[in-house]
Amino acid sequence: MASTVRPSPNIWQSPGLYEIENRACDPDGVIEAAMAAVRTWDGADLIDVGCGSGFHLPRFAERARRVIGIEPHPPLVALARRRTRDLATIEVRAGTAQALPLPAASVDVAHARWAYFFGPGCEPGLRELDRVVRRGGAAFVIDIDATRSTFGSWFRRWKPDYDSLAVQRFWATHGWQRVPLDLRWVMQTRADFEAVVRIELSPEVAEAALAEHPGSEVDYAANLFWKRF
Repeated sequence: MASTVRPSPNIWQSPGLYEIENRACDPDGVIEAAMAAVRTWDGADLIDVGCGSGFHLPRFAERARRVIGIEPHPPLVALARRRTRDLATIEVRAGTAQALPLPAASVDVAHARWAYFFGPGCEPGLRELDRVVRRGGAAFVIDIDATRSTFGSWFRRWKPDYDSLAVQRFWATHGWQRVPLDLRWVMQTRADFEAVVRIELSPEVAEAALAEHPGSEVDYAANLFWKRF
């Protein structure tokens, strides 16, 4: 399975630091509010595609009927199962976005956040969403908007060939809507902030960004792409 998956340069290599990043990202609940405005997951069957260590699964389980985390990287599957082992409504399955281990029309809500750089090339995963999401359901993809924000400027330095506007056009062509989101990263300490920035950017860009940006907080722009089925 691993050969069909693009390795993550952050959570695969540094799951402990990525845990800090997850806790620091979006303390204001902007993402969750934007999703709920489109389609609630109260009483729903929900999948989290690329669930990583399962950070978001317990939160979804507070309102959903059933939550299934899908993750391709075996060490993260193990971490997610350990995190949710006492929560009866959560299951974690090994699998990929392009071959979801689910029957057709089996979920109401699909969620994917920071799983990879979405855009051209992820069409097999979109076909799988068409297969597994029930009529009346919705799918959500949350990804960086590198066209704006302080962090977006750092990302552009690191990935100058990444075309955010082309990604937006890709989603529009496939019938998805976009909601731009203004988020914050808020770390508890400067040391945490520096460590997280270093797993998100190349060494050269990370050190330059840290040299010019004091404190332990940064503004971060994202896109919520969504589609109803």
